[in-house]
Amino acid sequence: MSGLSTEVVRDAEALAALAPAWWNLWRRAPTATPFQSPAWLIPWWRRFAPGELFTVAAYRSGRLVGLAPFYIEGGAQGRRILPVGISLSDYLDVLLDPDDAEAGQILIEAVLGNAAWDAWCLEELRPEAAALRLPAPTGCDETLVEQSACPVLILEGGQSLMDVLPKTKRRKVNMARNRAVRRGAVAIEQADAATVGPILDHLFRLHGSRWESRGEAGVLADGPVCAFQRDAAPALQAEGLLRLYMLRIGEDVAAAYYGLAHKDQAFAYLTGFDPAFAFESPGTIILAHAIEQALAEGVRTFHFLRGQEPYKYEWGAAERWNSRREFRRRKSHVAAA
Repeated sequence: MSGLSTEVVRDAEALAALAPAWWNLWRRAPTATPFQSPAWLIPWWRRFAPGELFTVAAYRSGRLVGLAPFYIEGGAQGRRILPVGISLSDYLDVLLDPDDAEAGQILIEAVLGNAAWDAWCLEELRPEAAALRLPAPTGCDETLVEQSACPVLILEGGQSLMDVLPKTKRRKVNMARNRAVRRGAVAIEQADAATVGPILDHLFRLHGSRWESRGEAGVLADGPVCAFQRDAAPALQAEGLLRLYMLRIGEDVAAAYYGLAHKDQAFAYLTGFDPAFAFESPGTIILAHAIEQALAEGVRTFHFLRGQEPYKYEWGAAERWNSRREFRRRKSHVAAA
């Protein structure tokens, strides 16, 4: 493995210092999504830091060719290596340079040799994930199971929104748009650098209102989650990855959509709408707009992300599953580590 070296990053400052090289590797990695980017994971660690940071970086002659962003958490299941970004990230993975066949192996060796741990948990791996191709570490038992359903809508070049949608959904989209126009002028705004913050405010408010109307608390009821999104969204916007839309009906903000996009993929992360506009179905209107914009950008897969909510399948999405891959050390190797 000539020219290869590794570094274990153990504090937030060193993680942030990786950002320029990290971005370069992320852009080269064919399986990368915005959830593996520094714009997403550095703010996540800054706001949550639930254990001991244990991020392994692999270099070839000074160039970053592999990155495994993880931390170690102790508990009843022993010392587990878990992904930075867990819980709030629908897709998790390692980053590997496609032109360096040895990058994955050296990451494995560094993880084996630089910490005492009982289990290495590779969570929420989509079918294309680089982590599914990593060689199994020596002295470990491996398990691989389905973890989360992530429905995906397949798009084709030259299609319009109405070409994509099932007949029933086409009718519902047209009905929602007609009802909204009868209530007031309809306008959809996409956030830019100056408006990310204000549109996020609307999203947080609308998302909360929607869940409160059901007597439940949504994910944004958690203060640190909002703080994380406030950190991440401007960085994602600066890199052209954020798709943040706001729908007005008349003078009122009726819905907001938080999505991500990279290359030929789009990711529908969060929506919120005002229950007072339920008759106009503003959630349907803004999601239709997001898919329409994705088509215009040449997107081929529109990801509805984790969960089997019926509305996702109404848009024509097909089932796709994330996997969980775990390596658990055998007792003799744990004792020797």
